[in-house]
Amino acid sequence: MAGAESVSVEIAGESRSEHVTGKWFSVPELRLRDHRFIVPLDYSKTSPKITVFAREIVAVGKEEQAMPYILYLQGGPGFEGPRPSEASGWIQRACEEFRVILLDQRGTGLSTPLTSSSMLQFTSAKDLADYLVHFRADNIVKDAEFIRVRLVPNADPWTILGQSFGGFCALTYLSFAPEGLKQVLITGGIPPIGKTCTADDVYEAGFEQVARQNEKYYQRFPEDIEIVREIVKYLVESEGGGVPLPSGGILTPKGLQTLGLSGLGSSTGFERLHYMLERVWDPILVTGAPKRISQFFLNAFESWHSFDTNPLYALLHEAIYCEGASSGWSAHRLRDKYEYKFDAMKAVKESRPVLFTGEMIFPWMFDEIHALKPFKAAADLLAKKEDWPPLYDVPRLQNNKVPVAAAVYYEDMYVNFKLVTETASQISGIRLWVTNEFMHSGLRDAGRQIIDHLLGMINGKKPLF
Repeated sequence: MAGAESVSVEIAGESRSEHVTGKWFSVPELRLRDHRFIVPLDYSKTSPKITVFAREIVAVGKEEQAMPYILYLQGGPGFEGPRPSEASGWIQRACEEFRVILLDQRGTGLSTPLTSSSMLQFTSAKDLADYLVHFRADNIVKDAEFIRVRLVPNADPWTILGQSFGGFCALTYLSFAPEGLKQVLITGGIPPIGKTCTADDVYEAGFEQVARQNEKYYQRFPEDIEIVREIVKYLVESEGGGVPLPSGGILTPKGLQTLGLSGLGSSTGFERLHYMLERVWDPILVTGAPKRISQFFLNAFESWHSFDTNPLYALLHEAIYCEGASSGWSAHRLRDKYEYKFDAMKAVKESRPVLFTGEMIFPWMFDEIHALKPFKAAADLLAKKEDWPPLYDVPRLQNNKVPVAAAVYYEDMYVNFKLVTETASQISGIRLWVTNEFMHSGLRDAGRQIIDHLLGMINGKKPLF
């Protein structure tokens, strides 16, 4: 099944086909096969080539059946597509009527991955920063179009499903390649648009939302108020203002606060954070032994963020909001405005709860997190970069003809509800399903229900009121 003839390209002196299809393999109730595409790093000019990987999935017995295609765009930025081990959740539902394509967005998974080790090949921060500018939504969409015309029979339009940052990519797709789209489903991922850089709007709303999430967390687990204050005091009084992490970084009070990134915004985040905190201290086995943070906690902290395996998330996090202007370390600048709430030591001294921060990347993280240290200078160059290309075409969105249905989570900590509704008002034909039944992880938690509802909105089973 191919929409275009295979063409060979040369990489490092070696001739390779621009599309290689693997053999079918199985997991329970599903059949899968791999596709590798050779694409330009920069579509605007002759440039080096990179590999983009996608995995095709169908229900068992449907390998040769003609079905429409649905492309899944993962959240992030900087995270690979799912690796299904069985038929379940949204994938199982989608396979009832679609041929599912799971894309490893460029720089992730098997798509010429940019990891904390592979990026060390760059000998200068400028070279790395210049390379990284090609890994945003604009080029992810160009990759998707490259794949569609080679994979889908007759290069027909396909359906896309965008989760979180994948929804941002969906709006970029609608802006610059709507001819490739049959319909669009979005879950927890409508970005702010219409400004040269919307990062300040995102974090302005974000600090207020994460403060509310902290309040809910401590209402659920009031005993953690004192535990977190104890940890902060311990870290401040430690040599160097923190304790060494297993990988070589350092855990400081500000670092501790970043546990809110994952802990406060997903359906089981509160519980996971609480269970992590309850094991923060080593037991005193010998009288007079000093109090000490447990190795369990330090290991858990480092695995919480995945910066070692997915550093693109930190490097490009603010860049995904930029069009023709720099972010200027937006979250860091705006934190000053809210420091009266988020200053950990001030909270300890005033016997207030220490607030965790949310989905925010700060420059000091490139000093304290071992996996990010080599990329500090490149991150600073990206934060200062002003000539970012456009990500959205507002007039085109205002005249959109592609059916769009979006699940909007009313209390989403990552994608602010007010900003979502402002953007949605500028997209012609979009239908919103607003719910507080799910958090940002809704697609993971209740994927079948959510996909069923969105498809119903698209195909008329959920009529307009």
